Amino acid sequence: MLRFTLKRFSYMIITLWVIATATFFLMHSLPGTPLQNEEKLPEAIKEQIIASYGLDQPLHIQYVKFLGQLVQGDLGKSLQYDGRPVAEMLMDGFGPSAIVGAQGIILGVMVGLLLGVVAGLKRGTIIDNFATMFSVAGVSIPSFVVGALLSFWIGVEFGWLPPALWGTYEHTILPSIALSLGVIAQISRYVRTEMVEVLDQDYMKTAKAKGLGKSSIVFNHALRNALIPAITILGPLTAGIITGSFIIELIFAIPGMGKYFIEAIGVRDYTMIMGATILYSALIVFMIFIVDILYGIIDPRIRVAAGKE
Repeated sequence: MLRFTLKRFSYMIITLWVIATATFFLMHSLPGTPLQNEEKLPEAIKEQIIASYGLDQPLHIQYVKFLGQLVQGDLGKSLQYDGRPVAEMLMDGFGPSAIVGAQGIILGVMVGLLLGVVAGLKRGTIIDNFATMFSVAGVSIPSFVVGALLSFWIGVEFGWLPPALWGTYEHTILPSIALSLGVIAQISRYVRTEMVEVLDQDYMKTAKAKGLGKSSIVFNHALRNALIPAITILGPLTAGIITGSFIIELIFAIPGMGKYFIEAIGVRDYTMIMGATILYSALIVFMIFIVDILYGIIDPRIRVAAGKE
């Protein structure tokens, strides 16, 4: 298990380096400068600001400095917010983003597992048909559409929960639900399919013939095997929640990391764009790393196969 974990960790580090390098060179390949829209600033002042950020140096020198700062956790200083550290600003917004995102994932996994198991056990019934229709709708409808509808109907029309802003736990409920629906749909679809397939296997019929109770068969045999494909999609689902949170944070006026990222794009704040991209990528890659480890724990064959590579 240790060898498997170290191998996956090394893959994670290499992936982050590739992402950071690609982000750096892509941002520097864009035409224009961060200050090109500041028409009122004298050219001498613009040149002084550019020099203060080291953007007048050769690209390879900037890249080496960029990697050195990145290793130390320094994402640079914002061009738009008067030289304020990017890492500090993103950390200010990390709390709200993490709360909403974590709640969305937890709610999505819990409800998705329950719905998938019940649908698999009740295949061909109204419950199974409802779960299938829900999964299709959940995959088809974007989270920001769900968020806008929840904000209007639950928040504005009925007044059951706050439609937007941030401050209390109630403000986290609607955005978390909006983010979770896609996860519920995907997880329930995968678990339902696997449950139906697993329950038809010969060893399940043998377990029934031996007199094992239904709950024992479901939880000790069927659910464990059905969880494996569900876990494999947790990484992509987490990535979807992280990227989907950009628009959700705008809809619900959440002061999260997405706000800084979207604002940075509008004003060409290169350091903020690079810092936010790298941080979001790091979160996604780390979650995929965790999923790989969980996958190896649940299915030991993965560890064995990795050890033979």
